[in-house]
Amino acid sequence: MSDYIVRATAGNGSIRAFAATTRDLVQHAREIHHTSPVASAALGRMLTAAAMMGSMLKGDKDLLTLQVRGDGPLQGIVVTSDSKAQVKGYVFNPNVEIPDLIPGKLNVSGAIGAGHLSVIKDIGMREPYAGKIELVTGEIAEDLTYYFAQSEQTPSAIGLGVLVETDTSIRRAGGFIIQLLPDATDEMIDRLEKKLATIPYVSDLLDMGQTPEDILNMILGDFDLNILDKIPTTFYCNCTRERVEKALISIGKDELEKIIREDKKANLHCHFCSKEYDFNEEQLVALLDEAQ
Repeated sequence: MSDYIVRATAGNGSIRAFAATTRDLVQHAREIHHTSPVASAALGRMLTAAAMMGSMLKGDKDLLTLQVRGDGPLQGIVVTSDSKAQVKGYVFNPNVEIPDLIPGKLNVSGAIGAGHLSVIKDIGMREPYAGKIELVTGEIAEDLTYYFAQSEQTPSAIGLGVLVETDTSIRRAGGFIIQLLPDATDEMIDRLEKKLATIPYVSDLLDMGQTPEDILNMILGDFDLNILDKIPTTFYCNCTRERVEKALISIGKDELEKIIREDKKANLHCHFCSKEYDFNEEQLVALLDEAQ
């Protein structure tokens, strides 16, 4: 198993925890979207967070979407995950170049700027659940920590990291989410806060060869850590030509006739995986017949 998520509990069930290594899926996203280093870091953090949050979903058809909109040059990020931790995503402006925050530290917050974070969960209810917060720092981990506290009333500690090589490939990527459940004691919270204050950045831990299990043990080893399971996580887009054809049919007879009359062809681009779907005039006429 290459990329994977470890799910665990600690503190006699009063803490739940997730840790992930996601280098391969972040590298795949970088390759298909041709992202700059800072865009790779921002997208990689969001994909990693979405994978872990997706693994919290219960139903097979449940879906999670994270959206960031900012006034910085990156403009925005959209990622989705299902309950199997299959993720996909893209940035609005993949070619962002911005000076490092400090030498060697990519300026993700500067690329994103001020804005908001939205979390949308489609869990089979009549309407999806949607939570929205103003961005606190633009560093993503801190913003998601604030989201969990404000929108879900779940005190959390989140670490996300992406280490980019000088040739722009992804060297390491991963993260953790530690959440306190209602029966966590004040003494336990205090001990955990002190422990979290001493650990290195996630990207540094991964670069030192630490696994997700090692990271959780470093944070929660003194809290009777109990590893529950280990699940794969991958970059996966479910777009197909058939789904695109249905989308074209759904725009209606008049719009399809206009495309055939004026353009005699159509090209549809999937933002998530960058696949291109081309339709010639004959194929569009066949779809028009289905739409009538």
